[in-house]
This record gives sequence, structure tokens and C-alpha cells, in this order.
Amino acid sequence: MGRIPEETIETLRERIDIVDLVGRHVSLRQSGRSFKGLCPFHDEKTPSFHVNPERSIFHCFGCGAGGDAFQFVMRHEALSFPEAVRSLAREAGVEIPESDGSDRGVTQQLRDINERAQRLFQRTLESPKGEAARAYLAGRGLDETAIERFGLGYAPDSWDTLTRALRGAGLDPALGESAGLLSARRGGEGYFDFFRGRVIFPIQDVRGQVVAFGGRALSSEQEPKYLNTTETPVFRKREAFYGFPEALAAIRKAGQVVVVEGYFDRIALALSGVAEAVATCGTALTREHARQLRRRTREVVLLFDGDAAGERALERALEVLLPEGLRVRAGVLPAGADPADVLEREGPEALRKVVDDAPPAFSFLIGRAAARGRSTPWEKADAVGAVIRQLAAVQNAVERGEFARQLALAVDARIEDVDAALRNELRERGTPDADPVATRPRRDGPEARNARHLARIWLERPALAAHLDVEDVAALSPEAPWDTLLPALCTAAREARGERFDVHALAERLGEDARGELAALAVESDQVDADAAGRAAGDLLRWFRRRRAEQAARGATRQFRADPATDPAEILATKQRQIEERRRAQGLPPSPARGGPRL
Repeated sequence: MGRIPEETIETLRERIDIVDLVGRHVSLRQSGRSFKGLCPFHDEKTPSFHVNPERSIFHCFGCGAGGDAFQFVMRHEALSFPEAVRSLAREAGVEIPESDGSDRGVTQQLRDINERAQRLFQRTLESPKGEAARAYLAGRGLDETAIERFGLGYAPDSWDTLTRALRGAGLDPALGESAGLLSARRGGEGYFDFFRGRVIFPIQDVRGQVVAFGGRALSSEQEPKYLNTTETPVFRKREAFYGFPEALAAIRKAGQVVVVEGYFDRIALALSGVAEAVATCGTALTREHARQLRRRTREVVLLFDGDAAGERALERALEVLLPEGLRVRAGVLPAGADPADVLEREGPEALRKVVDDAPPAFSFLIGRAAARGRSTPWEKADAVGAVIRQLAAVQNAVERGEFARQLALAVDARIEDVDAALRNELRERGTPDADPVATRPRRDGPEARNARHLARIWLERPALAAHLDVEDVAALSPEAPWDTLLPALCTAAREARGERFDVHALAERLGEDARGELAALAVESDQVDADAAGRAAGDLLRWFRRRRAEQAARGATRQFRADPATDPAEILATKQRQIEERRRAQGLPPSPARGGPRL
């Protein structure tokens, strides 16, 4: 595969909206000229991740991750640079010269083969072979428009339909096995289709690429009823949701996400106007799922049956969601019904009402616990014990205290006793540690603080650095990474003739530490008044020059004291030069002629 032309990369970089790209994975809120949210690359509860749309750059002040849109996709999707460029190019409609594709990355090959399989499943559903599947879907209330909207398909009841199709396209069946589409026959002699006789639901990632499938059996004798793609390099059940990317914009708009278990449930909600719904893919909610949700919203609505099994499912879900700081509401469905049943029997308004009227999950749990009895001390203790574990998992102290008050009122217990039970539970859990890499105040010395301030000014006002001598600037701050970053900013400003320069191009010249500082400056930079910036930059330059002169003077004194044989006249001349340098650094005139300085 040939090298991607630099001009193509630049065209793509200009066309990509980095806020939109990152916003698919992170719930971003505007903060000044930047946007911030929870970092997708490390576990945190206080936002330290910033995106600057003007410079098309991101940076996390917690873990240090940073870069442009390409680096974001590379890190988040585990792609190489060429793979990330080609992936974003397809979205942006930018054409990149391709070879025969034989050397394309494995992850992209898996995505491509899934897309090919998806087209085959869709064609099969439309063909005479899909008649039974179309009848089944019609019985579930899905017409042609809904089938097309959700990309539904059909895997025929055949052992080798997909296998033969892939071979006919010149694709290695082993790749189909890696994608979870084919299975190897016993003895290693050939392959057979993994999905057979099933309605197919395509599972997409946040960028809309098909990464896996779910299959619903048509025959009552076929087991299991639902079959999902096994884990692959592009599909991890523990963090995947069915409903992406359609639900992402709706989640941001609604400020909440509705989580269900089944594919048909998610479709029913979307058809009822609840577009912010997603479904897990054949697994219970996991911590990885919770983190995916937390990066996009604070509020989760769970729909479940109002029976004992549904209550247990709610309790398990809360144990996963609450430690991530999510606020959970519980929508109770009629016994034995799922969202699709409610849509079919009562219509979309009834289903939307279940979501809209969903109370806080704790209100439901507290009510159920109190309903079991509260007339004796033992019943009160049991009622408190039934929900204390979930209550202790609430991260916000104010929310936890309010729910404790509600629990005390509901079971007619003293709030002091509920608080004591809560403290015991928290003690048994252990005091939660602070985020290991959350944003902390910088503890830089004056050199680093002033160097950072100067770099920020030069980044915003390059004209102030364009005329400076690069070697002189390099001598100002001996501390890394400023000894390389400050001269690099001057060089970039000079090359751009004092105009705004390409931060991405500059970053490619720098080492890792300097590149990280540049990214941090780029995302947090603010508009600086030209006059104020000029005065501040001048003051900082004089501070550095004065500090260097003072250090040189102390060095000369130490040298004379350490070696009395040193020529005093030479030392005195050196000291006099240093005095004059300090006066110039302070903007003072030369000192009048007088006796030499004291050593």
C-alpha cells in the first residue's frame, strides 16, 4: 500500500470536526473556548479531558493522552496511523489511493468482511429464501421501512451460503472465522456458517461500522433462541451496545440513555420516539458498559419487569452503574411484558410514558423493601439491609444522604440508625480511593510556571516570538521540556512570519514530553489582549534573563571561593559583565564607572 499523500492528510484534518468525533465516545460540555468531559482512556469521575475545536486537538490533564483526530482514533480503536486515516477518510468522503488491499490492517479487514456479510444477509431477506423471516418480522410489527431503517437481514438455513460467498469474493475463510462469521469443521477440513436460519441484527460501533451480529432463531426447536457473534478484535460484548450510532445524538439531546436487554426492545423504543435507547448484546450490564454510558450522560433509565426476577435484575444493574456515578431511574413494565409487547398492545404513547415517568431506582427499591413489612424491629432491619448495599454504592454524598432519609421515613426507622448502617457498609467496602490519575494542581517551580505562561502567550500571539533569537531563547530555561519547546515555538512563529502556525506540524518535531505540554497549552489557551500579552511576554523574558544572570554570578563567586588561585582580575571582570547583564535584564542604564564589585 502506498504512502498516504501529506496533502490528503491535511485536507482530512481540516474536514474533520474533532468535537463531533470525540463526542461519539464522550459527553462533552463547553467550557470557554474548549469542551471537556470524562477521559475515555483512563478511569476518572472528575472531567480532565479537553477538546479544542479551533486547533482540532485534544488533551487529558489526568493521564496525559493528547493529539489530533488521528491520534484519538488510533488510541481508541487500536488502529495504526494509516488505518485511522483511511477510516476517517471514508466517513468524510475523502478518497485515498488504495492498492489491492492485501496488506490492510486486520481490524479493518474484519470490519470490511462484516459489511460484506451484512449486505448478503439483507439481500437474502429480500429474496424468496427470506419469506419466512419477513413473515416473522411482520408478525412483530416491523414493515419494510423499519426493516430497512434497522438494517435487518436473514441468514438462510444453510451450512455454507456465506462460506461460498466469501470464497467467491476471493476472501480467506479463516478471516471469516476471525470475524465470528464462520466456524471451522471438526478435523480442520473446511468451514461452515455460524448463523443459520436466523433473523439477523447488525451490531455497529459508534462510527456506524458493522462489527458483529445478533441472530434470532425462527424455529422453536432451534437453540439458543438468540445467538451473538463471539468476541473478536473488533467486538467486545462487555462494552458493546446495540443501537449505536443512531442513539448517540439522541442521548446527548435527551441527557439520558434508556437501557434494555433485547434487540426487539431497542427497536420498539426507537419506533416509539425513544431514540436514546440501546440494548446489551447477549450479556448482563458490566463495568465496561457503565463506563461507556458515563462518558456520554449522567442519567440511565432501566426498563424491567415488575416481578421478583425483574427486581433482582435491577439490583444487579445498580451494583454496576452506581459506582460509576450514574443516576439511575427504573421504568416498570407490566408483568411478563417487554417493550415490544407494550408497543404492540398499547401504542407508542404508553411506552414513552413508562420512560418519562420512571422514578429514581432507589424510590422503587425502598418502596418494595418497605412493602415486605416494617411493624417489628426485625422487619425494619431487614428492609434497611435489603437496599443498604446499593445505597452505599451511590457516589455523591448529597444523593446518598437524601436516599438514606427517604429509607428511614419509608420503614419508620430513625435516620441515625440508617446512617449507622450505611457507615458500617461503607466501612466494610473500604474508603473509596481518589482517582489514581485525576487532575491535580500542578506543583511546578517558578521556572516551569513562567515558561508555561510564556509558551501560552507565544502560542496565542506568535508575532511576539517571531523576531527573537532562537539560541538566546534556548538558553533562557534549562529545564526540560521547555528547553526544546520554547525555541521550537520561536522557530514555528518565525517560519509563519508571526501568523498562526500549524500546531500539529510543530508537534511532530517534538519529543513526547514537549509534545504533551504543547497539547495541554493548545486545548486550554485563551484569547490574550495584544497589549497585555506584549507586556507579559516582555516581563517574563526579563525575569528569565535576570535569573540566568544571577545564577551565573553565584557560579563565578563559588568558583573564586573554591579556587583562590583563580585570577582575581578575571573574576572581577566576569562579575562586572554579569552586573551589567542583570541591569539590562531589568531595563536599567549601564552602571557608572566605579570600583569593582565585591566578591
